[in-house]
Amino acid sequence: MTVADATPDYEVGAHDDRAFLGHPKGLGYLGFTEGCERFSYYSMQTLLVLYMVKYLLVPGRMENVVGLGWLNAHVYPGLSGQPLASAIFGTYAALVYATPVLGGIVADKWLGRNTTLIAGGILMAIGHFLMAIQSAFVFALLALVLGVGAFKGNIATQVGALYGPNDLRRAMAFQIFYIFINVSVIIGPLISGTLGQKVGWHWGFGCAGVVMVLGLFIYLSGRKYLPVENRPVRGEERVPREPLSREDWMCVVYLLILIPVLAVSLLTNQEIFNAYIVWGDEQFNRNIFGWAFPSTWLITIDAAVSFAMLVAVAAFWKWWGTHRREPDEISKMIIGSLFTIAGGLCLFMAALTQPAGGKISMFWPLMFELFNSIGFAHVLPISLALFSKISPRQITSTVIGLYYLCFFIANAVVGYVGGLYSSLPTTTFWLLHVASAVFGLVAFIVFKIVIGHRMNSSAQDQAKALS
Repeated sequence: MTVADATPDYEVGAHDDRAFLGHPKGLGYLGFTEGCERFSYYSMQTLLVLYMVKYLLVPGRMENVVGLGWLNAHVYPGLSGQPLASAIFGTYAALVYATPVLGGIVADKWLGRNTTLIAGGILMAIGHFLMAIQSAFVFALLALVLGVGAFKGNIATQVGALYGPNDLRRAMAFQIFYIFINVSVIIGPLISGTLGQKVGWHWGFGCAGVVMVLGLFIYLSGRKYLPVENRPVRGEERVPREPLSREDWMCVVYLLILIPVLAVSLLTNQEIFNAYIVWGDEQFNRNIFGWAFPSTWLITIDAAVSFAMLVAVAAFWKWWGTHRREPDEISKMIIGSLFTIAGGLCLFMAALTQPAGGKISMFWPLMFELFNSIGFAHVLPISLALFSKISPRQITSTVIGLYYLCFFIANAVVGYVGGLYSSLPTTTFWLLHVASAVFGLVAFIVFKIVIGHRMNSSAQDQAKALS
């Protein structure tokens, strides 16, 4: 990961700090801070579409939202109800993956990462609390988008900066950091989602805001254990960087080709927060012993299964590698696409077998979660590893930043495709998602056949140059 290269702020003596599970005490503060931020973010993302469809975007309410009329007329003309909610969600989720680039620039050129992160956390908290004011909905989304952009990259960079260049604890540090994230993704929809659906929408958003404020207090209380500020110094002399070779530029081109392919292949997975949760709220049989669990818990189920499959897939390939040759990254992504196709077909079968006037059994949604999560574990982490492996070392941070554009594109597309849920037969709607996974499969196969060997050879050349 690029954050692992961010070590210029490492302080002599930090390697002696083993106060938090054998790691620097600062890792604990960063982990709990990120956990609070992810709790608030996924609470918001879980409630957003349901809130718009079931409460905000209805006649008599939406007219009172400042700026929404202009957006509806100029950005989303002719849309209303669920399609409008889907489009707004798609724009919001897409921008969340674009603004971290701006947050990185602000931190690197002007404010430094600590100040930028604090500003981002304050903006996120303001955004969550503004969600309690119906008329301020558009401003709430704007504050959240800018806040996530300032916060997201700048906290992960500090994890890497806790360790020296040769400190072997760094890889485990990011695994611990990732555990904080996954636990938050699991419990956020349980707590805020339940409050939002069962008590009141604003209670759910307010809970997310309170937890974000808690995260800021944790961060501020632990600043003395964190890496020193990276605020730029005027007149600072920069070391000339080695120019990129032709092979380096070709590797960049190959990776740029992969970005839109990854975006299309991610369509089914990114739809989970959009039309999928609306469909589940309306059509899934969520009764357990006579009690219907909130539809926001579908996100918790997805997060829990995804986490379990990430661990299981990693363990499987570790075992496989001790007996046979492990497949390369592209081959694993091909395998992942097959599972993603299987997951999409489970949703198609759920719609196809739904009894007339009845609810859909949870069997098919759970099978979707299983297959889709296995596919996710083979595509997302593996593709990030591929980008990190192939990118020229001079511009690895920039290339990884470009990688996240696949999420920007995917969510923008989901915003449009999700709007088709209300107008297409449900079976056709999910077949579109199956087709997107098939496209990804074919593209990955072509990629491996045509230029896979060139990327491998380029990686070997880079390895020799670094040895």
